[in-house]
Amino acid sequence: MESMIWVLEVLALVLVFAVGFFLALVIVLYLIDRLQTGDAVRRNYPVIGRFRHLFTALGEFFRQYFFAMDREELPFNRAQRDWVERAASGHGNTVAFGSTRNLNVVGTPIFVNAAFPPLDNQYASTAPLVIGAGARVPFEAKSIFNLSGMSYGALSQPAVVALSMGARKAGIWMNTGEGGLSPWHLKGGADIVYQIGTAKYGVRDADGKLSDDKLREVAAHNQVKMFELKLAQGAKPGKGGILPAAKVNAEIAAIRGIPEGQASMSPNRHEEIDDWGTLLDTIGHIREVTGKPVGFKTVVGAVEPFAELFDLISHRGEACAPDFITIDGGEGGTGAAPMPLIDLVGMPIRESLPLICDLRDQRGLHDRIRLVASGKLVNPGDVAWALCAGADFVTNARGFMFSLGCIQALKCNKNTCPTGITTHDPALHKGLVPETKFEKVAAYADCITHEVETIAHSVGVAEPRQMRRRHVRLVQSDGHSIPMNELFPSYSPRPEG
Repeated sequence: MESMIWVLEVLALVLVFAVGFFLALVIVLYLIDRLQTGDAVRRNYPVIGRFRHLFTALGEFFRQYFFAMDREELPFNRAQRDWVERAASGHGNTVAFGSTRNLNVVGTPIFVNAAFPPLDNQYASTAPLVIGAGARVPFEAKSIFNLSGMSYGALSQPAVVALSMGARKAGIWMNTGEGGLSPWHLKGGADIVYQIGTAKYGVRDADGKLSDDKLREVAAHNQVKMFELKLAQGAKPGKGGILPAAKVNAEIAAIRGIPEGQASMSPNRHEEIDDWGTLLDTIGHIREVTGKPVGFKTVVGAVEPFAELFDLISHRGEACAPDFITIDGGEGGTGAAPMPLIDLVGMPIRESLPLICDLRDQRGLHDRIRLVASGKLVNPGDVAWALCAGADFVTNARGFMFSLGCIQALKCNKNTCPTGITTHDPALHKGLVPETKFEKVAAYADCITHEVETIAHSVGVAEPRQMRRRHVRLVQSDGHSIPMNELFPSYSPRPEG
């Protein structure tokens, strides 16, 4: 009995202490909120006003997991993410009971199935395609679908290793992004496209200028197959790359050639490139120094400047042309960019790609300059559309992030990514095991290729690059669809598939 009383007394004391502590905390928060002047809601409604911020922070979580429909979320909806997850896991991607996609949305592609599609023994695997046939060391690219630029720094070390290993297994190329070539890019043995950003990380001299000696060092790696001169990317045309200071550790600073612990801010453009002529001169110089194919990546704001580019190439001669052009859409992504640029600047890829393709083909440069499409093309229908529009290759970044386990937490710029993909916090890396995740990367790439081939066979051609604009219809504002070649008449010299 006495022990029971003692227990009750202890519980009563604990309860009194807890209530006292709670009341003291409420009083302290009340005084803080009433005295501060930065937040009107908290000042007018002390303590209670704090719940607004809590609910705002949790709103994104509840929308994603409980309230949003499968095709409502942005930038990528649940249906898109789930498809990637199933593909990366090697599970069947069949679904039941009909499509959940709204086919009345303007621009929705509808592929034109053939009345008599080819039989199984009439299919063909996607053939490799040579880029830079005139370079001393041309590149025979094996896959239509490849890994777009993501820097070591923006991504964690285990993420880069997993992507490198997965790219090697799937036979696709891996773009370094503008952060330079790290040991982790090379570790998996993948083919590498070295991206030279406006800050020239990894190939710059002490003054930040392009270094021929460092170009030769990079080109000496057999895995480095091409160089891509980055003029702009979709999420921030006209603005250089941004890597927050929290992500610039000693290793990343050494690879990039910048101070440790300081934000990495790239110039808005290459200082020495201020017109198409100097761009072609720089491309030719890098190709001569490295012996490898060289192209550039940019975003289309208007068609007229690109007409000037192709006219200049025609005037100078095909030898001066870039070996490839990567067209990123204004809807492209990144870990850190100003919202006005993400939302408002640059043509979407679905408008710009066919226009640039036609300019190239009108000048007879189809076989000289390969076109690479980039920008939110994460599912088979996206990739098939791009090939119909005229792309030779498609690259993607965020689909591969989903294959690594990205949950679209939208914390890429905060060094707190819960899946370990975009953080340099060792405690968060333990969730990302490259020896397991690389299999998912390869499975995703393989599934994309397989299902794009399935679409190609359905429209009546033997392999994806034989698809043409007439093979896809686009939904219009009145709900009807029209063939893509009526919206964008093709000038391509490619024979009809």
